Amino acid sequence: MTLIKSGVPSRDELSTVIPPRQKLEKGPVVVVECFQEIPCNPCETACKQEAIRVPNINDLPIVDHELCNGCSLCISKCPGLAIFVIDETYSPNEALVKIPYEFLPLPEEGDIVTALDREGKVLGDARVLKVQDGKYQDRTAVISITVAKDFSMEVRNIKVRG
Repeated sequence: MTLIKSGVPSRDELSTVIPPRQKLEKGPVVVVECFQEIPCNPCETACKQEAIRVPNINDLPIVDHELCNGCSLCISKCPGLAIFVIDETYSPNEALVKIPYEFLPLPEEGDIVTALDREGKVLGDARVLKVQDGKYQDRTAVISITVAKDFSMEVRNIKVRG
């Protein structure tokens, strides 16, 4: 199914935004899962590295993965919650995934949460490393979690336990 029918991007749609394997092997990098041409560019404005460009306000964001340092400043600025940072170099077996999060209660550092895919299906456990919820995030927290590397490109949300 395509995004327009299911609300979830297809593998073909995702293949257009996944960073090259060689970039993923070098460290953290942004993944912008934005597929709708709407007037929006906060990601471009937030990017200090100029790695995200929106040539025309209605265009999809274009990411220069060579310029991206994975700083994650863009994550909380996306009104569509469509930006993630993936670091597959975090450890031999785990990846670090930074996700936008607008639910309460917020998880706490050290919590074990349930990792969910784009459809809300359970992928497994994730450990919360960091919760950023300051003035810059403007009510969209950025949650850093560790997950099995196999799930780095699948996990896009969490469920707080308890």
